[in-house]
Amino acid sequence: MGRSAVSANLFDLIVSHAPEAGRRFLRTGDGRDITYGEAIDAAGRLANVLASLGVVPGDRVAAQVEKSPEAILLYLGCLRAGAVYLPLNTGYTLAELEYFIGDAEPRVVVCAPEKAEAIAALAGRLGVAHVETLGEDGRTGSLVEKAAAASPAFATVPRGPGDLAAILYTSGTTGRSKGAMLTHANLASNALTLKDCWRFTADDVLIHALPIFHTHGLFVATNIVLMAGASMIFLPKFDAGEIIRLMPEATTMMGVPTFYVRLLQDPRLDKALTANMRLFVSGSAPLLAETHHAFEARTGHAILERYGMTETNMNTSNPYDGARIAGTVGPPLPGVELRVTDAETGKPLPAGEIGMIEVKGPNVFCGYWRMPEKTAAEFRADGFFITGDLGVVDARGYVSIVGRGKDLIISGGFNVYPKEVEGEIDALAGVEESAVFGTPHPDFGEGVTAAVVLKPGAALTEAEVIAALRDRLAAYKLPKRVFFVPHLPRNTMGKVQKNVLRQTYG
Repeated sequence: MGRSAVSANLFDLIVSHAPEAGRRFLRTGDGRDITYGEAIDAAGRLANVLASLGVVPGDRVAAQVEKSPEAILLYLGCLRAGAVYLPLNTGYTLAELEYFIGDAEPRVVVCAPEKAEAIAALAGRLGVAHVETLGEDGRTGSLVEKAAAASPAFATVPRGPGDLAAILYTSGTTGRSKGAMLTHANLASNALTLKDCWRFTADDVLIHALPIFHTHGLFVATNIVLMAGASMIFLPKFDAGEIIRLMPEATTMMGVPTFYVRLLQDPRLDKALTANMRLFVSGSAPLLAETHHAFEARTGHAILERYGMTETNMNTSNPYDGARIAGTVGPPLPGVELRVTDAETGKPLPAGEIGMIEVKGPNVFCGYWRMPEKTAAEFRADGFFITGDLGVVDARGYVSIVGRGKDLIISGGFNVYPKEVEGEIDALAGVEESAVFGTPHPDFGEGVTAAVVLKPGAALTEAEVIAALRDRLAAYKLPKRVFFVPHLPRNTMGKVQKNVLRQTYG
């Protein structure tokens, strides 16, 4: 794009929405403040450091670092420099990193100081030019030292709407992880839409306790705050006691269902504690209706559940004004088209029928990094992206997710949707939660299998669970086996890992 054209760099948009320089952008749990002016200057310093390391527009910058204010400032510095930000889960092992770094070919890798030696050896083997370090406190490491010596003045690199801003690798429960390519326009459109839909203003203070290597914490939470000129209380991780201490100073919170389950376990959570709060948002995994109702009874607040994914950011949301219906993720967001189709034929289905969710809109990514065949296979000819999620739209237009397509169980030729069976098991006295999945079966192809977590002190047998379900479910939906487990395996965002359950009990 020519220099004369208006830049679509997300950073330029952030600056255009920023309040006066002295307004607080971020505060840590221990009281450290960063203003908007300081954040913009820090992004300039970091952009200068990246440029000095040879980063040119379009180069990838990979970061596997603990959550700190400086990690967010590095993301902003990448935007300013026109680089493509690549956050990596802090739990990834060296063997996993080898795939991501080999696939993305970043110019720079930023890592924790204690991992520098091992990652430098790996990076050297893979032809990465530079490895820099950033400590857990955000105040140590080679990146911080170089930034301190750099100028805050930096001419933000112009970018077009279709230029890449980030690559996020999907969690890859089947096959190898795919790098979802997100453009400046993808991130900008979604942040602006959500800011309006969720009524964010400069007066908001968001409790941020999510990881920042994932869409939810990095793009949804952070970008909305930036678009609103709001501020956030930036916590290294979820800590119920710390959140309860800080809640009177905040107005909003974003979390995964586990956050709300844990908060409900604390007797201090009540209407008085949440009096200053105007919005609680939940996503990344399904929120149990029971949790939704219990939270509303205790606090007077109906949690707003929404639905998104790495490839699309957010697609739907329960309304800010209007009914927030437990068990649904609300209607599509403004500008997002959503349809439910027959998974085999691709034909759209009427309201009330379960099928594959497909979406189209300015939020939808431009494809998978270096995987043209995979990209082509997951988009329809008319531009709709096949999400892989099974869902249903009701007469009001509210969407409910019933599971991942790959979690569908086909038993004796009949389709079994795990969520329906889980709903019945979860309703049994003494059951905390359950996960239903398919395992190989000699007669039926797949047998319906359940992993059940009991409430403390509860006692149930496999036979009792199956007997209790007999009047509630068709025979083909009944679990062939029920296993009792202390807890369900989950990833960092709280999603139940059914692939792990299938491997364990298959």
